[in-house]
Amino acid sequence: MAGGQERILRRRIRTIESTKKITRSFELIAASQISRAQGRIAGSRPYVNAISDILAETAREGGSSTRLLGIPESPQNVLALVIVADRGLAGAYNSSVLRAAERLIRSGSQVGQSYRVMVIGKKAQAYFRFRRQPVERQFVGMSDRPTYEDARQVAAVIVPPFLGSEVDLVQIVSTRIRSVSRQVVETRQLLPVLPSPKPFRQQPSGVSSEVQVTGDSGATGTVSETGGYGSPAPERKLGYFEFEPDVEQLLAQLIPQYSEASIYAALLEASASEHASRRRAMSAATENAEELLKTLRRVMNRARQDSITTEIMEIVGGSEALRSVRDVPRDLTHPQATEEQNE
Repeated sequence: MAGGQERILRRRIRTIESTKKITRSFELIAASQISRAQGRIAGSRPYVNAISDILAETAREGGSSTRLLGIPESPQNVLALVIVADRGLAGAYNSSVLRAAERLIRSGSQVGQSYRVMVIGKKAQAYFRFRRQPVERQFVGMSDRPTYEDARQVAAVIVPPFLGSEVDLVQIVSTRIRSVSRQVVETRQLLPVLPSPKPFRQQPSGVSSEVQVTGDSGATGTVSETGGYGSPAPERKLGYFEFEPDVEQLLAQLIPQYSEASIYAALLEASASEHASRRRAMSAATENAEELLKTLRRVMNRARQDSITTEIMEIVGGSEALRSVRDVPRDLTHPQATEEQNE
């Protein structure tokens, strides 16, 4: 019995050691991807900031009378873009975004809003299918290393319904990375464009604040002024501009480019958050494997000691039995021979 238990424990230890190697490899890969993703975020900032400044200046000159700007008062048709990963093993990264999106859709439906859902990532499709929530469009293969072409592909599907007045509000539900150890889920308004879009504007060191971007849609997003889609920032004039054609037509041309840049920034932030969450989850899994290996090795050593003790007791018992047989008189050990002698 002890030998069988020892074999089972050895098999479990080998399995856990193999799993530990896998989780350790995932942890190292995710750690290397984090720095690369953060570098891509920094590299995209000049263009995103430039298009945001141009759009902000155009919005200030044109006023807020157009439906392309500001927070809609009573949106009826809302489009939600949910960004998650194609793979799991990232802790609560996917589930936290999906639960936030589900709460957003539920709260909007309670006030009579109609939601159209588009998702980026395989995990979102399975999640909404299980909850019987229709998904209008799914994009896959973009979560690991997103490119600007991926953002252009998504914007080509999202922007036309808004410009054609099919939807009144476009929102993005995704994760923003604050640090390697902290990521937050945010709901941001993409369209209409808020008057002062500053996707990656930085504040001086030590200065940080958060604002609530809330509309009648019922969605509330916490956005940091250190960088957020549509986050308020101090107005800064770039100079005097003359617009040709008028502001309305110019905004219709700038909004697709702004949407592409904003979606690309959101994809980069989500990718960095995914890698950070996966590194943290795999690190915890590796530590748990080490603790479990210590426990199983201790149990196996105890089982081995019990097996050795049992074998020693069996050997000693057999030796004592042989010794007792040798000590018995020959006439008692061979009663038939004794009877023949008596005859």
